[in-house]
Amino acid sequence: MAEMTKTMKLHIHPDEAGVALLKELTVKYSCACNYVSEYVFDHGFILNFMELQKALYNDVRRECGLKSQFTISSLKTVTARYKTIRTQLAKKPYKYQNGNGDWQFIPRTLEWLTKPVSFRRPQADLVRGRDYSFVNGASGEKLLSLNTLGGRIKVTFDIPDCFEEYFDGSWSFGTGKIVSLLGEWYFHIPVTKTTDEELTPDNVKHVVGLDRGLRFIVTGYDEGGNTTFISGKDVMAKRDRFQKVRDELQAKGTKSAKRALKRISGRENRWIFDVNHQISKTLVDRYGSGTLFAVEDLAGVSFSEENLSNRTKKQRKDLRTWSFYQLEQFLTYKAEAVGSEVLEVKPDYTSQRCPKCGRILKANRHHEIHEYICDCCGYRSNDDRVGAMNIQLLGTMYLSRDMHPRFGARKEK
Repeated sequence: MAEMTKTMKLHIHPDEAGVALLKELTVKYSCACNYVSEYVFDHGFILNFMELQKALYNDVRRECGLKSQFTISSLKTVTARYKTIRTQLAKKPYKYQNGNGDWQFIPRTLEWLTKPVSFRRPQADLVRGRDYSFVNGASGEKLLSLNTLGGRIKVTFDIPDCFEEYFDGSWSFGTGKIVSLLGEWYFHIPVTKTTDEELTPDNVKHVVGLDRGLRFIVTGYDEGGNTTFISGKDVMAKRDRFQKVRDELQAKGTKSAKRALKRISGRENRWIFDVNHQISKTLVDRYGSGTLFAVEDLAGVSFSEENLSNRTKKQRKDLRTWSFYQLEQFLTYKAEAVGSEVLEVKPDYTSQRCPKCGRILKANRHHEIHEYICDCCGYRSNDDRVGAMNIQLLGTMYLSRDMHPRFGARKEK
């Protein structure tokens, strides 16, 4: 049995009175979250819910004017956010070179934060059943009933065709989040479903190695020797256009320019979000169920000047800022939905190793012509393809040597 979780984003349409109530709730809820966040930061990152409730419950209600249930929810929202950040920091240790030129790693913890986590955007978390529910209107249409500080309101909402399946009774709904964007209101609900589709060693049909980069956002190589190139040329060109607009607005420095910068940033983030969705969907649709997607574990990978000395300044910036982690997240949940899986493998020497003879030499990769040429056996191929081949080999080894973290323990030598 496997469990998959997605997020259903509903565009809701409150009336004028409903908008006023939602604004009041989300502003006060954000106030409560920031109040709790400062306490957590100032008191050694206490993340025990019962301890926080005992220390802050009355103060939050008094300072921010929230009802009891929203006060409890704000405590849970803050602790969940800090736990997520703690996980993200653990995946990105501090990396530096010692006097001998060897790379050293220092684990990052919440103590590395220099200021409390800020909840700048007005928001509010609503518990299923208690704070929100789906009801039928007078004419039979489906409405969303939301709890506010001034009582419950009923709002209409849009259901895209792709969301219809979530209402078939097989999905369970979690705590929803009210957010506002450019004057429009949305309600985000995590939906979870248990499925019998689960990858096991016996039903693996494909092992696909995925190399991520900029010239090709993804290069895939499977067990049949087939290569998939997903070009990054148009994507990077559009990013350049976004950057050009940002540079022009920043040079102006006016209030209207700053407002435009904020809109541009949101537009670019939504575009990147969509691109990563399309790429992950393309890969899952191509290979289907029973696929083990092997990707490099990018935790701790340094995009420093030294490591990227053969790249231009622009390329280094693009590598640091493209959301490869988001792409992996999307691929993970889409793969799980069809009975496939994403496996992280060590990135050591995947771009320097010859996939034919095993020779490891950094100089064999020629960035200027985008090729890998082995000085030992003479094998020659696209350098991104070679990376994908090595990653695919590691994925295959995890299966054949019983090294998969869920399929079995690593064999002793």
